[in-house]
Amino acid sequence: MEHTEFESLPSDFLANPYRYYAQLREQDPVHRNTHGIWTLTRYDDVASVLRDPRFSREGFQELLNRSRREPLKNGTVPMMFQDNQGHRRLRTLVAKAFTPGLIRSLGPQIQMIADELVDRVDGAHAIELISEFAFPLPLYTIAELLGVPKAHRNLFQRWSVDVVGMGSESNDRAIQLAMATQRAIADYFHDALAERRRNPQGDILSKLIGAEENGDRLNEFELLDICGLLFVAGHETTVNLIGNAILALCLNPGELRRLQQQPLLLPSAIEELLRYDSPVQRAARMTETDVEIGPKTLRKGTIVYAVIGAANRDPARFPQPDRLDISRRDNCHLAFGLGHRFCLGAALARLEGQIAIGTLLRRLPKLELADVPPAWRFSTETRGLRELRAAF
Repeated sequence: MEHTEFESLPSDFLANPYRYYAQLREQDPVHRNTHGIWTLTRYDDVASVLRDPRFSREGFQELLNRSRREPLKNGTVPMMFQDNQGHRRLRTLVAKAFTPGLIRSLGPQIQMIADELVDRVDGAHAIELISEFAFPLPLYTIAELLGVPKAHRNLFQRWSVDVVGMGSESNDRAIQLAMATQRAIADYFHDALAERRRNPQGDILSKLIGAEENGDRLNEFELLDICGLLFVAGHETTVNLIGNAILALCLNPGELRRLQQQPLLLPSAIEELLRYDSPVQRAARMTETDVEIGPKTLRKGTIVYAVIGAANRDPARFPQPDRLDISRRDNCHLAFGLGHRFCLGAALARLEGQIAIGTLLRRLPKLELADVPPAWRFSTETRGLRELRAAF
């Protein structure tokens, strides 16, 4: 499905997709391409799709598995593709384990990880911010959350690279490697869950096993699916958040200095950085029935891409949307979605973002971009950097 919503992309799309989004939003905000796929770029339309149950994810499961030649296991549907009652049930059970208190308790560990990563480059006067900071920080955080021993961090880092490759490359080799890696991750957590049943601990695996609502519990497939979702989705998007945020601040040195001088603006700054260059750029849905958007009718069974990146730069919703303003008020961005699919990991991502950016600006106060252009991963679904070199 990747790369099919836009028929032709300008050569500078990866560096700045927002000019392209603005043109599409102004000229044809409810756009149907030659493949029959609809692309929506206005804030109100995108927000409506994210909230409206007539736009479903479930139809994508069969489509995705068919494109990857990956059959469903025992007819089960992963959480991220479920809708309605099935999705609500899983969210209720996961929320019993993934509590605000658990997230807050990770703060000191995330700060320790951030400081350890900066310590590694202290004295070097240069850093490749993605591989040396933005990539390992959320990976090690999720490893802590899931109770993964430090000795297994390198294994998890290799797995994460393989899975991310499926999002940035469309060739069969990358897809097959990613699917094999996902099976390896499932095998790992199958053994880890068996160990937690024998010896419960304070990590989220034990909490997920014990989560109960009116006698209902998560089954083995659901537990493995949620572990994989936390590991994969919870890692890549936070890498993108940190990398995109650092780049945006370095390209806006006035806002960078302002944040250094007023660290209490960090929570507001993270919200603005999420809006300004969203880690997830679009949400995919399929229409459950005919839907009217303005004068156009989207027929039942139609693929719809709601472009979050475009919505978050819509001038009808955000004054001066292309300006980075770390104290922006009324910042109802869509980076974490809306409604019943609002990101379960939003609180953790915000905490990681605040600690990561705060630590860099405090420990490396003269941080600036090196004379090497940033390298973007090719994806129209997510937006993240492969490489970002800086000096300090």
